Amino acid sequence: MKTLIIHPTDASTDFLKPIYKNVLNSTLITGDITKAELLQLVHEHDRIMMMGHGSPEGLFAVGQFEDEEQLSYIVDHSFVPALKNKDNIFIWCHANKFVETHQLNGFFSGMFISELPEAWMYDYDVKEEIINESNDKFSEIVSEHANYSSDIIYHNVIKFYGELAAINPIARFNVEKISRM
Repeated sequence: MKTLIIHPTDASTDFLKPIYKNVLNSTLITGDITKAELLQLVHEHDRIMMMGHGSPEGLFAVGQFEDEEQLSYIVDHSFVPALKNKDNIFIWCHANKFVETHQLNGFFSGMFISELPEAWMYDYDVKEEIINESNDKFSEIVSEHANYSSDIIYHNVIKFYGELAAINPIARFNVEKISRM
């Protein structure tokens, strides 16, 4: 299986890097190509792992990709036909809405608190250490199972990240937003 990993360079999502460190037969794209070139790579790979910041409309480009006009999204509705019938991984805030709207397959997150401002937005008064613990555990668990199907990833994240959720309110918030189709 050939895996394409799309993770736009952004220091605030560096905690996600361990997820793909051991993915077999993979290509990592962090920026510096055009949207058309990236779409071609999506067609050439069996599984696509997408992570970073995003919205229900897709994965933000965060200024890392080459195109004539400034892109807001590097993965959006134009990628849907290429993503169909693949067992993908979508990790960004509100990826669930993108996946469900376009009836895609894979493991995905909903709103995911990974920074203090996001915690405050949802009325969590926690220290940054609590968020870091949640981020690190999530990435560790997904990494351990990243070479398996989205069902296996999902079940293990629910089980092991769920254990942290019993004592960490941010992990509890996040684990409730994890799903798969």
